[in-house]
Amino acid sequence: MKIYTKTGDKGTTGLFGGKRVSKDDIRIEAYGTLDEVNSFLGQLNASFEIKEYNLLLLKVQNRLFDMGSHLASDPEKNVLPSGIGEEDIYELEKAMDNMDSFLPPLKNFILPGGHPVVAMAHICRTVCRRAERRVISLHSISPADENIIRFLNRLSDFLFVFSRFLSFQFNVPEVIWSSGSKN
Repeated sequence: MKIYTKTGDKGTTGLFGGKRVSKDDIRIEAYGTLDEVNSFLGQLNASFEIKEYNLLLLKVQNRLFDMGSHLASDPEKNVLPSGIGEEDIYELEKAMDNMDSFLPPLKNFILPGGHPVVAMAHICRTVCRRAERRVISLHSISPADENIIRFLNRLSDFLFVFSRFLSFQFNVPEVIWSSGSKN
């Protein structure tokens, strides 16, 4: 089977169910941004070896793909399930609580950096926030599974804590923000 179909050559793409929409439709923006965060998570996951977290990130990547499939469905037809449940959200919360138990209290704003893997975790976090905004925009005009929004919100929190945890694991200091008035 060929990967190219030429059906998108005029700026449209097909949803599951057959409906064609513009490639700049908010639905395409939403699931396209999920694809972006998924790709960045793949890069992050390939950049370190902490088995417990490698496995968790792989699971997150699979859930993001499930969410993308849900959002790529024609809302007027049978929508594919998002695959996101309370247990997925709880798993992120549990992982955050575990990582937090190793970290000093957060007393300052921190900047992305200090180590390439830490910076990559921050990139994942910010792209995840963008995905959340896109899904919320879509949700305001075409309701989607609210667990997607909750999961993305929790995932961005997880990625922030994970960036701190990676600094701890790699024994590199966090980069503390210093306002322009303090420089």
